[in-house]
Amino acid sequence: MDKYRYQTNKNIVMVLVTLFLALAVSLPVSANNRYSIYLDADFTGTKIASISILQGINVALAEENHLINGYQFDVITKDHRGSSLRSKRNLEAFLVDSNALLIFSGLHSPPLLAHKKFINNNQILVLNPWAAAGPITRAADKNNWIFRLSIDDSNAGSFISKHALKEGFKKPFLLLEDTGWGRSNNNTMTKALAVNDIKPKGITWFNWGLGINHAKILLRNAKSSGADVIFFVGNANEGKTFAKAMLALEPALQLPIRSHWGITGGDFPEVINREKRAKLDLQFIQTQFSFLTQPQSLLGQQVLSKAIVMYPEIKNANDIKAATGFVHAYDLTKLLIAAIKQSGLTGDKAHDSNTIKSALEQLQKPVRGLIKDYQTPFSTYTLANPNAHEALDENDYAMGYYQADNSVTLLPRISLTKVLNEKN
Repeated sequence: MDKYRYQTNKNIVMVLVTLFLALAVSLPVSANNRYSIYLDADFTGTKIASISILQGINVALAEENHLINGYQFDVITKDHRGSSLRSKRNLEAFLVDSNALLIFSGLHSPPLLAHKKFINNNQILVLNPWAAAGPITRAADKNNWIFRLSIDDSNAGSFISKHALKEGFKKPFLLLEDTGWGRSNNNTMTKALAVNDIKPKGITWFNWGLGINHAKILLRNAKSSGADVIFFVGNANEGKTFAKAMLALEPALQLPIRSHWGITGGDFPEVINREKRAKLDLQFIQTQFSFLTQPQSLLGQQVLSKAIVMYPEIKNANDIKAATGFVHAYDLTKLLIAAIKQSGLTGDKAHDSNTIKSALEQLQKPVRGLIKDYQTPFSTYTLANPNAHEALDENDYAMGYYQADNSVTLLPRISLTKVLNEKN
């Protein structure tokens, strides 16, 4: 009897173990119904922009109590310090983290350009709320895992050019950082100018970290070329250097600057303060939303109130620094949340990222964002549909400038068609 009872108990234990193992295999891979979002950005050189993106993501998640379809979401920050090599290591860390579902990128285009093939080959879902280089969202085939809600340099350079021509400038000089981002803008700016039978008076490339003396030489060259305006593509650090160099020149050598928005991603307005900016003619591209616009939308009021509650350093709209990152990250996270609710979650990272990608490409319900209401902002990518992973277009852009209090004011939109006809 004891032997029989022992064998029976042993059989029961084996059955229970088998059931447990079967259940374990069927359980979600994500531990305790949790998922992480990586933010792979530069928290060193462009810290302000990266923090702004982080705040926008978290405010959107907080509206859901960080709980979507029964899964708790958190954000893990990864500082690539502007280095493509470090960004690659962060991508590799993401791949072995079973709880990491997707990645938000930061301000810099070069890391995404350098690793676009790696991202797509490894099917890493990447959401881009800032980096503007045109090729980022254009894959060599239909295998495209990068989505952008930001300015797209396929038309941003064109927008800056046409807006400057509408102002009456006819002799632009292109001052561009020597990266994929700068080269992308060179292509679109020169094409936009060519449509109006204009060639740049000159094109000069610069590297990160250039000194003020070198910047002065480049600015003098721009002036001696006969240019009447500078089109600038660079980030805050180099923007500060060129602004200081421009201010160090005698007034007769100074030129207006129409800039990409890279200068807004750091401490440019603190270093080039109101007194210095009063001596510069400086505008830069933005998208069509500002927390400072009055009357403010109801959603804008609600989001700002939420941000003030969540972040002690934010007491009013002026305290959201590099607000572009916040606004784009908030709207992009809202699209992500809608996609997750549409696709559902299983806890299997590979499966869930695939279904979320598909849902992003065919969102069934409109999503209210700060910039606009999004009606199927993305679609399935093919070579014949190169804008499929772009949520914004030229209609969502504006030019802006810094106010005395360092806030950004958007200029009214102007008609950009036939920009030279009225001047000729």
